[in-house]
Amino acid sequence: MAREIQVTFDCADPAAVSAFWAEALGYELQAPPAGFDSWDQALEAMGVPPERRNDASAVVDPDGKGPRLFFQKVPEGKTVKNRVHLDVRAAPGLRGDARMAALEAEAERLTAHGAKRIHRQEPAPPMAFGHIVMADIEGNEFCLD
Repeated sequence: MAREIQVTFDCADPAAVSAFWAEALGYELQAPPAGFDSWDQALEAMGVPPERRNDASAVVDPDGKGPRLFFQKVPEGKTVKNRVHLDVRAAPGLRGDARMAALEAEAERLTAHGAKRIHRQEPAPPMAFGHIVMADIEGNEFCLD
């Protein structure tokens, strides 16, 4: 039996990082619980003080197919390279110049949303088709693949 997964990010600003990943993946912020028009309204009803309302955030695939991404506030900053990272499939089925052009366009789009470009790996057939290594707004590495 396959299990459902959630990908969790430790971060300093859950609202900002979740907004970045919603934009990057075409996800949406998770809706507040039933009966509430906003997360502020729900957190107020739960007794969460204003200074704790950015302790967590989540984004979900609007089609319900991809994993939920959860963002939790932690006191320490990122200090080393990620051992696990996301590969954002920005050029499925493309090869060569068309693939790299699609990856470059997505890198440019995400850079406008705060991502940083780290490295471009050129295609090296037959095994490597090329990719671009990026970092999100808090320095978490991911690949445009």
